[in-house]
Amino acid sequence: MSQWNQVQQLEIKFLEQVDQFYDDNFPMEIRHLLAQWIENQDWEAASNNETMATILLQNLLIQLDEQLGRVSKEKNLLLIHNLKRIRKVLQGKFHGNPMHVAVVISNCLREERRILAAANMPVQGPLEKSLQSSSVSERQRSVEHKVAAIKNSVQMTEQDTKYLEDLQDEFDYRYKTIQTMDQGDKNSVLMNQEVVTLQEMLNSLDFKRKETLSKMTQIVNETELLMNSMLIEELQDWKRRQQIACIGGPLHNGLDQLQNCFTLLAESLFQLRRQLEKLEEQSTKMTYEGDPIPLQRMHLLERATFLIYNLFKNSFVVERHLQPKEMKSSAGSKGNEGSHMVTEELHSITFETQICLYGLTIDLETSSLPVVMISNVSQLPNAWASIIWYNVSTNDSQNLVFFNNPPSATLSQLLEVMSWQFSSYVGRGLNSDQLNMLAEKLTVLPSYSDGHLTWAKFCKEHLPGKSFTFWIWLEAILDLIKKHILPLWIDGYIMGFVSKEKERLLLRDKMPGTFLLRFSESHLGGVTFTWVDHSENGEVRFHSVEPYNKGRLSALPFADILRDYKVIMAENIPENPLKYLYPDIPKDKAFGKHYSSQPCEVSRPTERGDKGYVPSVFIPISTIRSDSTEPHSPSDLLPMSPSVYAVLRENLSPTTIETAMKSPYSDE
Repeated sequence: MSQWNQVQQLEIKFLEQVDQFYDDNFPMEIRHLLAQWIENQDWEAASNNETMATILLQNLLIQLDEQLGRVSKEKNLLLIHNLKRIRKVLQGKFHGNPMHVAVVISNCLREERRILAAANMPVQGPLEKSLQSSSVSERQRSVEHKVAAIKNSVQMTEQDTKYLEDLQDEFDYRYKTIQTMDQGDKNSVLMNQEVVTLQEMLNSLDFKRKETLSKMTQIVNETELLMNSMLIEELQDWKRRQQIACIGGPLHNGLDQLQNCFTLLAESLFQLRRQLEKLEEQSTKMTYEGDPIPLQRMHLLERATFLIYNLFKNSFVVERHLQPKEMKSSAGSKGNEGSHMVTEELHSITFETQICLYGLTIDLETSSLPVVMISNVSQLPNAWASIIWYNVSTNDSQNLVFFNNPPSATLSQLLEVMSWQFSSYVGRGLNSDQLNMLAEKLTVLPSYSDGHLTWAKFCKEHLPGKSFTFWIWLEAILDLIKKHILPLWIDGYIMGFVSKEKERLLLRDKMPGTFLLRFSESHLGGVTFTWVDHSENGEVRFHSVEPYNKGRLSALPFADILRDYKVIMAENIPENPLKYLYPDIPKDKAFGKHYSSQPCEVSRPTERGDKGYVPSVFIPISTIRSDSTEPHSPSDLLPMSPSVYAVLRENLSPTTIETAMKSPYSDE
């Protein structure tokens, strides 16, 4: 089932979350119409490769044109109109920056995966709850309301400034008219009435100047209060959400909403500055004793300028941070030359620029979230663990001595992040059963709702009886899924995180031939399967194969291994013991669409294959003794053709074949 089909089957509360991150940057109509094509493209890679992004954008527009051709035949006027509008918007918005559309689509697909993972969780994790609190949403709405009110107030003072200009022009005209009168006319009753009118106009002008400056002062006060009490706080919350998104968490509200508030405020403040400049021009043309403009204008202008400076200084942020794949090792690094590097050494990238707006020059500086510098790619897993731990544990984006004494993290928060790693990197998060298994592995606790975990326990100390840490074990599984078993993981067919004890409890009462897939606890980056059968006396037996690692899965797809897997009993009869994927899904129904080729029947050596060669395939074979109730460690994949296997059966004894089946490989 495609990811988009899974999304459409979500409950309404999750669909509302999906609706939040689809807009004109990437309309939901396109996501729906081109669902399968979109999911088949590597948008994440394109977001860092301009050539690839350009090609994908061109192909996206081609796909849209094909959809337009289809709906044109159906004469769907509304859809035709919408698609034409969308195509025009996409081409105009992303033509000069194709990598941005890749970022947008990649983020949307990632958010879908996160929401799908959240839908499978019994409860929302503590980190995500903190990002979705009602108080935060209420503050966002309040900020937007106050920004709109300030903009409206500035529009009103714009009208007041224009009214003052008109009133002063009329006053100037009447005053100049009196100046041009003859001396006799100046003593007339009409002249006296005109003087009274001018005095009234001057009084009105003075009152209006004071009123306008009072309104401007109120605007500056409200803007300052909004920036200090709400807008900057909202920006800090966005930075926290960005920290969480950096480690796979939910994106929630993006930067567009916040940027709109900053932009509207900046426009309002610049408009207010222009109004104050107009007032200065009016005061230069005509002033009088007690004129409020010379007394108040300069102070207001300084305050407005200072607010603009702070607004731009705080709004200069790093929107997109480096991802692990963007970190490069030194060109000269070889072997373990970089092994001495302490991966918890944090650094920050500083960005500086200068802008000039309406004659106002502003120097801007901002820093990225801390990054970890590495000298060898082998350090990447621990470097990424450092980033995870930092972003989980602190809101401070510049605490570069954090790892001098790293705080512990709550287990519930950390496991939530682990699920995010799986949902963002390999398309499917972890459910509560899988998280419980990880909790037990970390702390021997029965659940993941309580408890704390130290940095050393997570990434420094080896697991009991193992030569690797918890994080290295988990990271190797992520790498295995991504490169070798991704489709099976996304379909939910790999239980993955289940202990051997729990595995037996699950399989004990199932039909013979029922099996499940889990990750090895003793081998790095290994996946294995266990099936259940019954002995002749009815005793339940469990059989687990030696874990398959990336080296062996590179030789043969895992789905094909499950299809072709054979065991040889004492009777020397090979058969596939795998019948049903737990709990009761027929094997071919579960994995059929993932088979890369048709199964090959055993061929006789005399049968001629392509170009005179006997056709050959890899067959995964294990041996099981019928007189043993304990599971052995069967051999793994053997590079044996069907024809060779047939010859062996005819010419060698069962004992010799069994010896030949012993795996020559050692675990990587």
